[in-house]
Amino acid sequence: MSLQQHTWKVHPHGHLQTVTPDILTVTGTINMPAGKLPRRMTVVRVAGRDLIIFSAMALADSEMRALEEFGRPAFMIVPNDHHRMDARSWKDRYPGIQVIAPAGARAKVEKVVPVDATHGNFGDPSVILMAVPGTEEQEAALEVHRADGVTLVLNDLIGNIRNASGVSGWFLRMMGFAGDEPHIPFPVRRAVIRNRDLVRQQLLSWAELPSLRRILVSHGEVLGEQPAAALRKLAESLQVH
Repeated sequence: MSLQQHTWKVHPHGHLQTVTPDILTVTGTINMPAGKLPRRMTVVRVAGRDLIIFSAMALADSEMRALEEFGRPAFMIVPNDHHRMDARSWKDRYPGIQVIAPAGARAKVEKVVPVDATHGNFGDPSVILMAVPGTEEQEAALEVHRADGVTLVLNDLIGNIRNASGVSGWFLRMMGFAGDEPHIPFPVRRAVIRNRDLVRQQLLSWAELPSLRRILVSHGEVLGEQPAAALRKLAESLQVH
């Protein structure tokens, strides 16, 4: 999703959904050469009603009003250089928002919008931003630790598009973006993963979080049932035999 736009252009999307009292998410679609690609934006509220916007999407006015009632957009995470499409328009709408991108993606993201930081300091130690080990700092992830458990926010590392159908669905399956279960898309294996063992170790580390409740991914359904088991299976798929 490396297309970019400088105007507030709204593509089809649904309503903001409550995941936890401090997390909202919204899904939409965008036309790609391989068909209509589902995408997700995640919003995390931290101390002082500041909002972290992970993989920004331009939303209709009614949803933007709801988002602003939820809190103040303060941080925008561009999780890799393929998710910069709406970054410029968000920065134009909220000039004070801090733009964060992983170090390995910074140069390409800055072709669209200036990057303020490669690490996140949100004033909330229970929200952790990291570059996924083994990706040469190209791919960001977010851990949100709350009383009800841990929500893991991932970007392209895991795909979970299961309901792809028709010609568009066929293309997405052929390209490796869609499947019948959570998977690491083939294009991600080729373009993002540089050290399979480090990525595998990180997946296993996340699986060991005792209160892991869910995984939100940028493309596909939420992994809300047995997320740790899914991570272990994905780690096994990276095992070199």
